[in-house]
Order: sequence, then C-alpha cells, then structure tokens
Amino acid sequence: MDFPLQIRFKTLAFAPQISVTDSKGRLVCYVRQKMFRLKEAVTVFADQAQRRPLYTIAADRVLDVSAQYHFTNTDGQVLGAVRRLGMRSLWRAHYEILREGQRVMTLQEENPWIKVLDGLLDAVPVLGIFTGYLLHPAYSVTRSDGAVVLRLEKQAAFMEGRYWISEVAPLDSSEKELAMLALLMVVLLERYRG
Repeated sequence: MDFPLQIRFKTLAFAPQISVTDSKGRLVCYVRQKMFRLKEAVTVFADQAQRRPLYTIAADRVLDVSAQYHFTNTDGQVLGAVRRLGMRSLWRAHYEILREGQRVMTLQEENPWIKVLDGLLDAVPVLGIFTGYLLHPAYSVTRSDGAVVLRLEKQAAFMEGRYWISEVAPLDSSEKELAMLALLMVVLLERYRG
C-alpha cells in the first residue's frame, strides 16, 4: 500500500460503495455497506467483484449517537473498533480508535467551522448541491502521545465523494490496518458533509 491513498464513491448510489486505490492506481480495497439494516454493517473486500471479503465492520447498537463499530477479519478475530464521541462530535467530529477496549489513536476533524458552514449552506436549496465542491473537511489521526500519523482530506468533487489519505508519520502494519478501517467507517458516517 503506497500512500497517498484515494477514496472515491458516488453520492447518489443506492447502496454506498467505496473504492480505495493507492498512489500507483492499484485497488487496495472495495467497501460495500449493507442497506436496510437497523445496525450498520459494512464489508470490506479485496476485489471489486466482491468475491474475497477481508473485514467486517459492525455497529454495537441501532442508534449511532455514541455507537462503537467493531472490526473483525474473515477468521472472526476482533481487530479493534472505532467509537464516535457523542456530545464532542456535535461541534467537531471526534472518534476514538480502540484495540482491546483501550484507546490507541484519536481521529478528529481539524477545523470545526467547516462543519458549521456546511450545515448553513446545505440548508439553502440550490447552494446546498455545491457544498461538496466548496467545503473540504480534513481529519487527523493521532497516536495517544499526540503525534499525527495520518491525514484524511476531502477533495473538490461534484456528485461524488473523493478523499485523500496521506501518511504523516510511519505506522506499523497493525496500526495501519486499524487506522484504515476506522477511516473507512468515518468516511461512510461523514460522507454527506462538505
């Protein structure tokens, strides 16, 4: 996996589907969210034909105010989770990345004013369509020591979602796997913003 990674999805698709490619254009993973489920359920595949599942992301509750999304591999082994911090996420999107119930990384929005502007402009009938082209929220993944390791930034796009993930500091393979799964879930949760 060569950084930066590009995440793309169509905003008007019936079932959210995301493709992630690396800097050389190779498919890293393909994500499909199951529709009409009371609890969020997401499958991460190795291929676009959806024949080789890699991971499953499942919510622990129906309402996602402070839901926790658990990551499991194909063997059923729990790798970790990402948890939205309910009240803290009202002003600025804020998530904790967990392994064995302990916080190992934090993911939060860099500029909360973009969230405010997005909410205001989205309410204007015609202007709301263009917020995806005008507003670009960015999120930082930090270790427990405060060091930024990954950065997710929305790119200008019309009628589709496009994000870049750049590596700020090196991560070991288990940290990278956990952070990538958390970023994919956050993109699904925050995809209608900006």
